[in-house]
Order: sequence, then C-alpha cells, then structure tokens
Amino acid sequence: MSEWRGRHLGTKTVSYDDTRPVLYALAVGASASDLDLVFEERLRVLPTFALTLAQWAPDALGSAGAFDTTTAVHGSQRLRVRKPLPRSGSVEMSAHVAEVWDKGSAAVFEVAVESPYFEATWSLFAPGSGGFGGDRGPSSRRRPETEPDGALTVATSLNQAALYRLLGDRHHLHIDPEAAKKAGMPRPIMHGLCTLAAVTLPLAESLGAHPADLLELEGRFAAPVFPGDVLHLDTWKEDDTTLAEASVNGKPVITAARARFV
Repeated sequence: MSEWRGRHLGTKTVSYDDTRPVLYALAVGASASDLDLVFEERLRVLPTFALTLAQWAPDALGSAGAFDTTTAVHGSQRLRVRKPLPRSGSVEMSAHVAEVWDKGSAAVFEVAVESPYFEATWSLFAPGSGGFGGDRGPSSRRRPETEPDGALTVATSLNQAALYRLLGDRHHLHIDPEAAKKAGMPRPIMHGLCTLAAVTLPLAESLGAHPADLLELEGRFAAPVFPGDVLHLDTWKEDDTTLAEASVNGKPVITAARARFV
C-alpha cells in the first residue's frame, strides 16, 4: 500500500453559479431568514461548500483501485480555509494521497486537496487493506475529561439527505431504503459531511461568530446519523478553538471535532 503514498490524483476546475452555495446552505440547515446565506444579493458562501467541489478527489482514488469501494467508509474530515469562496466562479484544485496508515486489519488513506481557497483532507477507512507493515499513524483525539463548557441541540430534517444529494454525492445509501438495507442500515442515512457542516451553524451562533467566518474544521465520523435525528453537542473551549462531540440518544456520532472561527 505504500506505493499509493504521494500518488497524484489529478487536477480539476469546478465552476458554479450562486444557486449552488444557496442550495448548499439550505441543505446543511440554513433557514430562509438567513439572508446572507440564502439570498444572492447578500450571499456569503459557507466554507464547507468547498468539500462538495472537491468530492471528486477521494472518488478518484477509489476508482484507481486503491481499495474496495463497496466496503470503504469516510472516517474523518479536515478543512482549512485560505480565503473566502466567491459567490460564483471557478475553483482549480489539485489532489494527491498524503498518507497511507496501516491499522492492521484495515488501511487509512488520506486524500489531500489544495486550492487557492482551501486545503481539505479526507481520511478513508478501508477494511482488508492493512497488514502491509506500515506506520499505524496518529491516534484520534480523545474526548476531554473535564465537564463541557457548553451544550447545543442540532435538529436535522427528514428531507436533509435528499437535499444534500443534489450537491453531487448521489450514493443510493442516502435516498433508497433498499440500498440502505443492503448496507445494514434500517433506512437511508445522512451524509457525514452534511452532518458535520450542519453542526457549524449553531456552533458559530453560540460563539457569537458567523458560520461563513469558519477558518478550520475537523471531525471523526463515529456512527451514522439518520434524517430527522436530533444531535446533542457538547463543547469545550481551548484557546481560540472549540472542541466538540456530537451524540444521538447518548451514542457518539461525531467525535474529535474541532472548529475555529475568525
């Protein structure tokens, strides 16, 4: 598997008009009253919209045969903002395999995407691809042992995954009950990136920040979230960063989360 480390996955330019960032904002939980997120005359593009533009990169690695795409899952996500995305325009991106970690029974592939506007890294957990004698890589950040500094409730909608699919990730698992059952799920699940982005809106509000002023974000996907679930978010302050863990009915669904705003 080490031969994949450093592999160039290509470059791509994606163009969009102001409809897509507005649709994105609605899909991750913005309301019609959030005019600077949903009204083109005042539009500020949510930084996490970048992740929909760059989804081609992890897909390209799977298509290249690095792992079994039917069993690999999205383990975690990181995003660092360089400058705000335009309301409409074109974004040129370059992608490569930054690391391949050996977890024994599985491998973790880190796909890095760079553009003038952002840096993003997908961590893809690939069962059956480990055991090649490589480095295990860093351990996930643990939940702080202190009591949370704050708590939030994040309600998802029954239509949220159906809306988010329109941004490009059309995997049947998020819409088709039969596809969900084949994957061992009782019904279609939310996209992990949709859930992670949805958390940033109320988190920013709780901090007195604007969600479009996000500078850094990361989180690990621990369990599926279903459309309509209500998330409980525990938060901790650490200098200029907020740490968080999201759970549904007491079960962690996003762990090792970290966000920083302007």
